[in-house]
Amino acid sequence: MSARYKQQATLSSHYHIKNKLIVGYDLWLMGISLLIICIGLVMVASASIAISTREFDDPLHYFWRQGFAAMIGLSLALIILKIPMHLWESCSMSLLILAFIMLALILVPGVGKEVNGSMRWIQFGPFSLQASEPVKLCIIAYLASYLVRHVKTVQTDFRGFIIPIGVLTLISGLLLLEPDFGATVVLFATALGMLFMAGVPLSRFFAWGSVAFCALITLAILSPYRMQRLMSFVDPWKDPYDSGFQLTQALIAFGRGDWFGVGLGSSVQKLFYLPEAHTDFVFSVLAEELGLFGSLIMIFLYSFIIWRAFVIGHIAERVEKYFSAYFAYGIGLIIGIQAYINIGVNMGVLPTKGLTLPLMSYGGNSLIVYCMLLSILLRIEYENRQDVRTSISKVVPAYA
Repeated sequence: MSARYKQQATLSSHYHIKNKLIVGYDLWLMGISLLIICIGLVMVASASIAISTREFDDPLHYFWRQGFAAMIGLSLALIILKIPMHLWESCSMSLLILAFIMLALILVPGVGKEVNGSMRWIQFGPFSLQASEPVKLCIIAYLASYLVRHVKTVQTDFRGFIIPIGVLTLISGLLLLEPDFGATVVLFATALGMLFMAGVPLSRFFAWGSVAFCALITLAILSPYRMQRLMSFVDPWKDPYDSGFQLTQALIAFGRGDWFGVGLGSSVQKLFYLPEAHTDFVFSVLAEELGLFGSLIMIFLYSFIIWRAFVIGHIAERVEKYFSAYFAYGIGLIIGIQAYINIGVNMGVLPTKGLTLPLMSYGGNSLIVYCMLLSILLRIEYENRQDVRTSISKVVPAYA
């Protein structure tokens, strides 16, 4: 029996092929993703009731806005499910150019919208676009395409490795001008992870990873407000009513949650004690209301999506769909990195970054983009199924 037949037989067992067509999409991935979105809507409603009532005289103001964003995101996801992956590959350079244009437009006076001292949004009438969110999709698509075209150069030649790093440095520079340090960290970590998955030698990977880490630490130290965040992270109880206020309130929320929480909707910290309770610190509210048990369940759900993304990428790589493989790895990395940074910040094990929790935190742009990314992941898995089915139908008759 040939090695190719054994490989196809292994893949077929993964998909439970039993002489019948494989139809539909990955129901587990789809179901877990929808479950996280639904939990997110519930937690946004719970965490934002007090601030919504005070600012808009409507306790569900942020819930309705988040629900509307979820509808847009799921509608776009249904459309993206029908787009073949080769079209994303052919548009990768256009997406990179679009990323540069969006980030540059923000810095144009009169175009960018400033909120809380950061210029991160482009205003379109009643709607605003946070450019760093769609840029994540654009960069993953570009890097996946680049790795397909130059994978040998990336693995063996320094020039092949430095080109995507140079592109990412330019993108990071534009992000830091907003400033958006959190998005820069996530994009850089995702890109390095994708290069590692493509086979970059460990020595080069760790060398440039160290350079990027030192550069980001230097930027943090040179910026007064970032330095203040680092100091408050080291000892938030030293100044619990000023620089350490947000972190100490988050830790109090975790402490009140105990094993099973105080009950859904019964959080005290969300009542103007915990700043950004419905955005960056929604996980703290969840921990207070659902306890350690609920927190662990959420971590498990995110871990499942990340694991599934890597499995889908690995299968795509084995059937020689390399663009899809690198794209799936990128999706798994960016969801995992951002989710666990946010959770780490909420738990006080990482300094505050201003990053949302994917699919859960309030923020329409983030929710829409992550719905699109998960839809692309579902499409990759669907094409994997079709490719495995076709390969089996060609190989099996020869051994019948």
